Amino acid sequence: MEHPENDKQYSGLTVNSGVAQPPSVNPYAVRRRRKPLPTPGELVEGILRGDVTMLSRAVTLVESLNPDHQAIAQEVIEKCLPHSGRSRRIGITGVPGAGKSTSIDVFGLHVLRGGGKLAVLAIDPSSERTKGSILGDKTRMEKLAVHPDAFIRPSPSAGSLGGVARKTRETIILCEAAGFNNIFVETVGVGQSETAVHSMVDFFLLIQLAGTGDELQGIKRGIMEMADGIVINKADGDNIPRAQLAQAQFRNALHLFPPTASGWVPEVLTYSGYYEIGIPEVWDMIDRYFAFAHRNGYFEKRRLEQSRYWMYETINETLRTKFYNDPDVHDLLVDNERRVLDNRLSSFVAARNVLEFYFNKEK
Repeated sequence: MEHPENDKQYSGLTVNSGVAQPPSVNPYAVRRRRKPLPTPGELVEGILRGDVTMLSRAVTLVESLNPDHQAIAQEVIEKCLPHSGRSRRIGITGVPGAGKSTSIDVFGLHVLRGGGKLAVLAIDPSSERTKGSILGDKTRMEKLAVHPDAFIRPSPSAGSLGGVARKTRETIILCEAAGFNNIFVETVGVGQSETAVHSMVDFFLLIQLAGTGDELQGIKRGIMEMADGIVINKADGDNIPRAQLAQAQFRNALHLFPPTASGWVPEVLTYSGYYEIGIPEVWDMIDRYFAFAHRNGYFEKRRLEQSRYWMYETINETLRTKFYNDPDVHDLLVDNERRVLDNRLSSFVAARNVLEFYFNKEK
């Protein structure tokens, strides 16, 4: 392109043509082709021999929203199901800042010293605005992250705790088939996710802090009733008396609750995750619980109840997804929503209109 400044009428002005720009892409870079998806048979074979790469790829398919990926994932899960169920499933929750990730790191190392393999499934909170997640739990589990017998998999909640919980339960099946005989499920914190996680684990551990004011104020009664064990973290140095006081408060509070379905009386212990004090005692409590639950038959009973629960949860989620993904329903929803916002229709009549349309369409 000619520059007008180079015209003769503009004496003393000259614009050089410049230097040719290098290509924006490195000419020496080798373009790699994306690896094709393994077949369900290859995934199952890899999982059963303990191949962590194949396990990770299968979990990615479980978490995918792609219908083709979901079809492969369900086939893999079905074939892995007979090889699952032989593990200890432990849910771990607590208030934000209680030290869940640090505690899982030291608990996990204690378990691995006794032999076996450990899988940690961490549900990471997603932003309500951007739907993004940091997925930083693995960075806080420095020792487990490099251990050859540990598998850490963070999953974004993405605003749908029910969906993530179902995928987490399916991931548990895959991990058990891969030979992981200890499963930790870390929740996003005290909230609605605890109910979902409680429905997929054998033991529910609540981590609390001392010295934060009214220890019982920041915890919901429902979480206390679900807990099979309560542990007070950061019981070290000057904080030991406060931890012991919190321990007494929680023990007194547990006496006010009705007996648990298992007949087990939840214990309250103190420990320090950072200094690794009291870790064996916490694990001895968990061992006692499993021995108790196996002895009275509650372990098998609870596993069966959980399987039934997740059957109905899967039905509910499938119906919900099919309803909202129907294009005709979507258009009708938009129209009825506009009429509700304009005060031309009540919310209940609008909902009935959309549901009647959907049910008549399905006939």
